[in-house]
Amino acid sequence: MNPVRLSGSRLTLREVESDDQSALLAIYGDPEATRHLSFEPRTVEQVQAIVDRSIASASETPRTEYCLAVTHRGDHRLVGYARLATEPQQAATIGFALHPAEWGRGLGVETVHLLCALGFDVLGLHRIWAARSPLNEASARTLLRAGMTEDGRIRDHVFVRGAWRDSITHSILEHEWTPPDGLRAGASR
Repeated sequence: MNPVRLSGSRLTLREVESDDQSALLAIYGDPEATRHLSFEPRTVEQVQAIVDRSIASASETPRTEYCLAVTHRGDHRLVGYARLATEPQQAATIGFALHPAEWGRGLGVETVHLLCALGFDVLGLHRIWAARSPLNEASARTLLRAGMTEDGRIRDHVFVRGAWRDSITHSILEHEWTPPDGLRAGASR
């Protein structure tokens, strides 16, 4: 299987590598970066397990999970983590997290676009969806600006920080997807 590599105007998605552990810990271990995610800050050991699972998933056949490093185009350093997990019926769920230093610059929209390019243009999916915390208005704006539609609410979807939390879902269908200029996909199924 060929490694996934997708580039937009400012970002690249690439396969996760063992050297990404400390950069991923700077995101997943940060209480602010994980405030709206479906889990509490991760430990060094938990992040190492995520890196190991991400690397292992890249060699599975068939591949059903794409855990990818988000980097600035032309820079190998991880500044975010993106995931696409396929489901039956030509669908997938996506998620991503960026280092707080990268917030507010439109990089989330480009990350979603890159995940959609992987799903629609490379994998031939019909539907891609995402779930977010109801309080995460920045994520709502990102998903809407990326072309997704807000679908609704999943009640008591995740148990995090000692309480059940709802999720708001967003989706985009293959016929709604238009790749932005400058998006180049280089991946295999």
